[in-house]
Amino acid sequence: MAGEKRYDVLIIGGGAVGCAVARELGRYHCSVALVERCADVAAGASGRNSAVVHAGFNNPPGSLMAQMCVEGNQGFAALCQELDVPYKKTGKLLLALDLGDMATLLRLQTQGERSGCRGLELLGEEELHALLPQVEGIGAMHSPETGICDPFLYTVALAENALANGAEFFLKHPVTAIQRQPEGGFAVTAGGKVFHTRFVVNCAGLSSAQVAALAGVERYRIYPCRGQYFILDQVPKDYLPMPVYPVPKEGEGGLGVHLTPTVHGNVLLGPSAEYIDDPEDTASTKEILDQLFQQAQQLLPSLERGQIIGAYCGLRPKQTPPGKGGYRDFVIREEADCRGLINLIGIESPGLTASLPIARGVVGLIGQSMPLAEKEDFDPTRRGIPRFREKNAQGQAVLIARDPDYGEIFCRCQKVTKAEIRQAIENPLGVRTLSGIKYRAWATTGRCSGGYCLPKIAQLLTSEYGLAPEELFYREENSPLLTGRVK
Repeated sequence: MAGEKRYDVLIIGGGAVGCAVARELGRYHCSVALVERCADVAAGASGRNSAVVHAGFNNPPGSLMAQMCVEGNQGFAALCQELDVPYKKTGKLLLALDLGDMATLLRLQTQGERSGCRGLELLGEEELHALLPQVEGIGAMHSPETGICDPFLYTVALAENALANGAEFFLKHPVTAIQRQPEGGFAVTAGGKVFHTRFVVNCAGLSSAQVAALAGVERYRIYPCRGQYFILDQVPKDYLPMPVYPVPKEGEGGLGVHLTPTVHGNVLLGPSAEYIDDPEDTASTKEILDQLFQQAQQLLPSLERGQIIGAYCGLRPKQTPPGKGGYRDFVIREEADCRGLINLIGIESPGLTASLPIARGVVGLIGQSMPLAEKEDFDPTRRGIPRFREKNAQGQAVLIARDPDYGEIFCRCQKVTKAEIRQAIENPLGVRTLSGIKYRAWATTGRCSGGYCLPKIAQLLTSEYGLAPEELFYREENSPLLTGRVK
């Protein structure tokens, strides 16, 4: 092999949970590496979801899902402040369309209160429309602790903070073999390297059952469940100030088609819940998107198709098979028949909200077998890219004085400057894909979908950062921006 490396802990998977584990292990004197098959972190479910910080009432009291969701929710604002990640506590409404829905809301309120959710309140029709007159329903449950965040930046921030505290990241390193060693520990082959490690933490999401099987644990199965979304153009703040959900239906693979404002000013419609065979299939389909719009319009009648500027898909790693739906609890355990292998299986929603408590649980499992001494110099903070569009005139002048590239707009839709693009290109993880730059700086996400700024970013990458035109990839090496020369 090209090289062999030795670590105390090897994390497989660079989603929110894997990066949270790397960040939490950074508090201790131990060597940590994370391998990710894709060219960036948050390339799977962590970067393709509703971006909601859930309160914790949807899951049975006493389950890991409920416990960790409530704990994660109640610490999320402080964590985002440490990591300089956009977060907003918006509250959330579950809308009842009939009397059966109202009975379900009463059950959810009781369930949530037993799990420690705060402030859950049932609303009648008049109270509902006094709070949010633009929605439909005969009543609702208000969850004041629900919030929204930027899930991609959240994952990136966890990774950057872990990196700053000593973790090593190996992107484009798919795991192809895991061998148990006679003396204990594992030899993990990933991306042409062999990683020797005492512990393997399997945070591989949709591939978690396959990774477990590579280590000889074959009792798990994951069923990919696709969720399609529409993206609406930016809207006034009072258009939809909080997420609006239908009452969840028994046996469905998700929480139903809902409407969610984003921290960037857009609104998301979705997701669907379609069991599929291919865990790589993130294609949008007209039939499902049409259904999404119709279902969302039942909740918000003022919706218009002209507001739509894009669509995307995410995949949930479900343990429940087609025909059954619903949820099974998170699996977070060190395998008794494979000591040192810590499996995280079925980490679907609310996995993003619960990511830090999950990470603490993993650290606790490791600490049962390996002494973990705290570092005195652990730094929990990380600073993000200063956003030109978020500053007032005086603040913008300060940024321009500090760096003249803040005076050149690259993305007109989102008012992203050349300085922000540069900082995204020069990110600590070394990611140079166009999607990586997009999600770090938020360029190309406006109504023109990059028609103005994408050529400018490509030119900057080739003229000032030395990339050849053939090296410009959107997300992975199978997604080139250019396919050849014409002269």
